[in-house]
Amino acid sequence: MKNMKTYKYIFILLASLSIVGCSDLEEEPITQLDPESYFETLGLEQIEGFVNGAYAHMHHRNFLSREMAQVLMYRSDMMAIGRTGAQERIDHDNFTVQSNNALIAGGSNVYWPKVYQIINAANEAIKNGAFVEGEDPAELNEVLARARFARAFSYFHLVRQFGDIPYVDDTSVLSEIVIAERTPVADVYVKIIEDLEFAKTHLPNTQASRALPAKSAASAYLALVYLTMENWQKAYDEAKDIINKEGTYNLGLEPDFQDLYDSVKIDDSLEPIFVLDFTGTSNGDQGRDYQAAYTGVRSDEQYGQGGGWSVEVPALKVYTEWDETDYRRAVTFDATVIHNGVEVPYTNFTDGDSRAVNRPHVAKYTRMASKTDTQDGNARGSNSNYMMMRYAEVLMIGAEAANELGITVDAEAWVNRVMARSRAGGVANGIPVAPSTVPADFSGLSKDGFRTRILEERRLEFAYEMKRWYDIVRRKLGDVAFGPDGLESEVSTESGVGPGPKSFDPSRDYLLPIPFSERILNPNLSQNDGY
Repeated sequence: MKNMKTYKYIFILLASLSIVGCSDLEEEPITQLDPESYFETLGLEQIEGFVNGAYAHMHHRNFLSREMAQVLMYRSDMMAIGRTGAQERIDHDNFTVQSNNALIAGGSNVYWPKVYQIINAANEAIKNGAFVEGEDPAELNEVLARARFARAFSYFHLVRQFGDIPYVDDTSVLSEIVIAERTPVADVYVKIIEDLEFAKTHLPNTQASRALPAKSAASAYLALVYLTMENWQKAYDEAKDIINKEGTYNLGLEPDFQDLYDSVKIDDSLEPIFVLDFTGTSNGDQGRDYQAAYTGVRSDEQYGQGGGWSVEVPALKVYTEWDETDYRRAVTFDATVIHNGVEVPYTNFTDGDSRAVNRPHVAKYTRMASKTDTQDGNARGSNSNYMMMRYAEVLMIGAEAANELGITVDAEAWVNRVMARSRAGGVANGIPVAPSTVPADFSGLSKDGFRTRILEERRLEFAYEMKRWYDIVRRKLGDVAFGPDGLESEVSTESGVGPGPKSFDPSRDYLLPIPFSERILNPNLSQNDGY
């Protein structure tokens, strides 16, 4: 599944033909080209260049591995501040974010503009695909389907984070884009669904690499979009269709949960549906894996990476309140490290390095990175795969939707497949973990009870895979998650215990602020309430 890397992330004319982001829309184009004559000459290969550019942007630190990852991690109830004084991180963790927060706003190389770079590269492919002649229509549509999947994927993140956003597509005119108002959420979802339906129609059943979306990826995201919109019937139908086509789409659950976080084994796994396959390159931080560094323990010797930075460190209660017989807990955390050749428990991490934090750290990213040959820069040079969607999530999407529809048989059968995998145990970081009775099957629950538990199981199954914040938002769990009994009600820090419950405001904090820098450039961008 490393075929995606062979593309070398070509940026053929990307700078000259593609608008680079809302922050840069007033810049002069580098060259003036006639798209029609140019694309008649280069054909399908040129369109693929733009599509590859869209996917390359996803591998930049400003999109997922650093900026967006920190936002999603800190705003969940699973992650707390480690040993860092960076205010932009503290503000997301404490819900004191302002519109100039450095993780979401700023110049041309931060989060908001980066997402629009992905979108604009996809738009260039779609727009100029109309000028291509003499190519197999099926091949052209498959390339355009990848572009439309990338566009939908990007907007799906934006709309869940910011609410109403400017919707820019392949028909948008530059003079209108620079003063565009925000498009209502409902209208953005219509466009996302249109793109995913096109992708589902024209993508193949399988791909050589899960870094390339197949039909299953488009369908899985359709299911998640409908789940987010609380269109239970359509979410159920999409998930059921994928489950029924498990063989056709070459999908399945990885038998050992730990193997999902092994960068070698995951390449042959049937569970990932869509991944971002990092390359470890450092050209503008394109392709670098920051989560291994951010979540790793300072000066930890066990992975041969020089340790991590102890920046993103779980709230202690996430670990202590997780049933210790649940195999997923052993896979998810590093509760011991190696300092000076000696195994050290988390209560003494700072003995080996005063910059560490005495709490269990996330292990998923460091263990995955440890399996690759390029681990320079605290594992930022890894070739890890970030799983954006995996088959376990499809089963749980289907189960959640089925429960809302009262289809108990499917709801229980689908989610219990995921529960059985965890009960079976396995080998966590080289240490055998025996089978257990945890997590128990879903059986005999009321609709409300099932709903509560499946959200908890999603929290554990996908811990630190950047999904928990979205679940909190779509199910409006903030008051409980960040209340006095929440997981972050007592956060261990280097100075002791604190702070208490977060300053979460449900009238404001389910959405991020529209970046100040974007509103300066475009005065027609309104601000979200409370900012």
